[in-house]
Amino acid sequence: MTHQTDSVSRPHYLSQVAVGDDAVDNQLTDRRAQGASDALARPLLRGWIHLYCAIAAMFGGTALVVVSWALVSNRAGHATLAYALAIVAMFAVSAIYHRVHWESAEARQWMRRLDHSMIFVFIAGTYTPFARLAMPHSTGLAALAIVWGGAVAGIALTLCWPSAPRWVGVMLYLLLGWVAVWYMGMILNNAGAMATALLIVGGVLYSIGGVFYALRWPDPWPATFGYHEFFHAFTALAAVCQYIAIWYAVF
Repeated sequence: MTHQTDSVSRPHYLSQVAVGDDAVDNQLTDRRAQGASDALARPLLRGWIHLYCAIAAMFGGTALVVVSWALVSNRAGHATLAYALAIVAMFAVSAIYHRVHWESAEARQWMRRLDHSMIFVFIAGTYTPFARLAMPHSTGLAALAIVWGGAVAGIALTLCWPSAPRWVGVMLYLLLGWVAVWYMGMILNNAGAMATALLIVGGVLYSIGGVFYALRWPDPWPATFGYHEFFHAFTALAAVCQYIAIWYAVF
């Protein structure tokens, strides 16, 4: 009797294992299929703009830091270093997130959060040279507390509320980015008209790009260059304007 029970139950047990293995295999297949679908739906140029920007930022940021430290002051060196690290981090993380094929949905979501978090870091990093070099000491420290505090709050929101509507993130980016309006008079007096003009133009370009991202428009060539590429292109143009503005602020 015992022998007969074992002979009957063993195939049933093995069939459960086989079903479990098939379920795991099906889940992996579904995830890979989803990843392949995402890759096919992604425009061909997705991430390339920020990849090239990351490379350019490494060279441009290094030059800015070295010259500032050698020819101006330690304070200028520290301020531009914070900016250089922030701009390289933002473009590099964006390029990695958008160019890498993520088979794991969880890994893709964490990279998305990191990508969005780096925008807050970049905004605060861009403020740092102006706060340290184009404002009175106490005012500059207060400005840094505001923008870096806002960046930390934005990062916390990104990590804790990953499903937030995209307009929420865009509004936070714009609000934090335009804090500079309160300090424009000081920047104009201490960094000059050209730095101020470039800072404003960069802010406008960032804002336009943010609106494109929020509206998912324009999207003329979805297979190659869509609304997200317009967002990245305007980000790159704005970064160039504000990079030049920082040179004026340093010298």
